[in-house]
Amino acid sequence: MDNRTEVREFLVSRRAKISPQRVGLPAGTNRRVPGLRRSEVAALAGVSIEYYAKLERGALAGVSPGVLNAIARALQLDDAERAHLFDLARAADGSAALMRPRRRTARQWSVRPSLQWTLDAVTEGPAFVRNGRLDLLAANRLARAFYAEAYAQPQRPANIARHTFLDEKAHRFYPEWDLAADICVAILRTEAGRDPYDKDLHDLVGELSTRSTEFRRRWGAHDVRHHGTGVKHFHHHVVGDLTVAYEGLEMAAEPGLTLTIYTAEPASPSEDALRLLASWAASQEADTDAPTRLAE
Repeated sequence: MDNRTEVREFLVSRRAKISPQRVGLPAGTNRRVPGLRRSEVAALAGVSIEYYAKLERGALAGVSPGVLNAIARALQLDDAERAHLFDLARAADGSAALMRPRRRTARQWSVRPSLQWTLDAVTEGPAFVRNGRLDLLAANRLARAFYAEAYAQPQRPANIARHTFLDEKAHRFYPEWDLAADICVAILRTEAGRDPYDKDLHDLVGELSTRSTEFRRRWGAHDVRHHGTGVKHFHHHVVGDLTVAYEGLEMAAEPGLTLTIYTAEPASPSEDALRLLASWAASQEADTDAPTRLAE
């Protein structure tokens, strides 16, 4: 991904979101651009219009943290957007590849036995490990049942983004599909800023951009997010509606990977649904193992 283009489009998209009234400026009647003008951002950041225009053309190499923080304040960036701006600056300096721990691709990565034991020890909710590309790299039995339709796709590893945008069943699985799609793309866009040299991510974005207009539109919005905790709604094809809380934990031993656990409120219909799903998953596994036992 071309860094200068990424920088330019990100800054322009953030500037377009800030109304003059939001920063205490008069709206006026002769505005030809949505949001703030370059000159207004420059004034708010305390830099010259010429310098800010240079930055918005994509020239972030060598920009000091102080200037980046000033730009972030002027554009009222949230924590995820500010981190993304700094990631883009590191990439412009050529330091991103040096500062970010080297990670193996999904095809080379294999789950440690101890990690799989840890996942399997979680029996009350789906637990899985994903990377920033939303590949499902490891999971307990309940997570495999939960994402059964994603695992049913022929590509490996199973990928949440590919399932969301290329599988029609995803519109049933996510009752709030538009929100799920927004989150999915924002996670991928965040990862692209963190690791601009990830070929597997480039390939995935290219595939989804080619095959899905919904993805392509969202990718062009340049939205980013930190995705650590919250509540999600699903409609599983076996057990129906579920509302689950999620916690995403960054893995110290595996830089760039996240361990996510879904849990339901105690004594809720969703907890009952997860128990039913666990029973269904166990029966599916038993049916799969039966021919092997008979052969023995």
